[in-house]
Amino acid sequence: MTPLPPGTPAINASPAPPALSACIIAFNEADRIADCIASLAFCDEVVVVDSHSTDDTARIAAELGARVIQRPFDGFRSQKQFAIEQAAHDWVLCLDADERVGDALRTAIEAERARGFDGAAGYRFARLSEYFGKFLRHGNAYPDRVLRLFDRRRGGWRGKREVHEAASVDGPVRTLPGDLIHYPYRSLQAQLQKTQRYARMMAEHDFARGKRATLGKLVLSPAWRFWRGYLFRGGFLDGWHGLVYAYVRANYVRQKTIMLWLLQNGAAIESAKMSAPTDAGND
Repeated sequence: MTPLPPGTPAINASPAPPALSACIIAFNEADRIADCIASLAFCDEVVVVDSHSTDDTARIAAELGARVIQRPFDGFRSQKQFAIEQAAHDWVLCLDADERVGDALRTAIEAERARGFDGAAGYRFARLSEYFGKFLRHGNAYPDRVLRLFDRRRGGWRGKREVHEAASVDGPVRTLPGDLIHYPYRSLQAQLQKTQRYARMMAEHDFARGKRATLGKLVLSPAWRFWRGYLFRGGFLDGWHGLVYAYVRANYVRQKTIMLWLLQNGAAIESAKMSAPTDAGND
């Protein structure tokens, strides 16, 4: 057989795996952005959309090789959609600055990528949250599956809701093994401030869509959220961490319902401050 000229590609050579962009939104995350970026070393690029942080977030991200873009914050969904639109590649992996790709999840992503993400429009996986020194593996906290790896040509951060936003795609979605590691709260005070802000934003969103609170929801919804997570979904198995988490999450439902009740009855609540988030992560 006559040998091929030098530089001629082999006829049966496997195609190169799809290029992958990692997209992060951030605001004042100097203490967490480095670990987030380090967990994305297997990606072809890292894009960080920063909401004009007042700390060293942007500098640290740039020094670690990320492409940093400054953009005023106008909502979680909008910021994340902007981030994927800036990516150089169509397959994107979206993280908040308080998240890291775990080893098992990285292995699963790389395996799917080697197969060309064949037949899938996107992938979901579990999110494992640390809560004051313990990872919560039960209750409403876990597995908390999220769709974060997808082909932006077939989906994205769509819709109008700017809080508790979720990506969606047109086509098959597969579930990967492994966890997205989540460090959502620096302190209890930070959690309480964050949940109150989210409660206000959700109440305003629901009110604008015509949703209304009832006396029954005021009384029953917080209780149901607590017992569903703590008892029926096994939150008690996480010890006192699970108990505190269940109480705080039930309190979020109480706050959101009260604020919606006030809005529909003409009482003012503080308007959502959308100029910049206290952090750029979601619950």
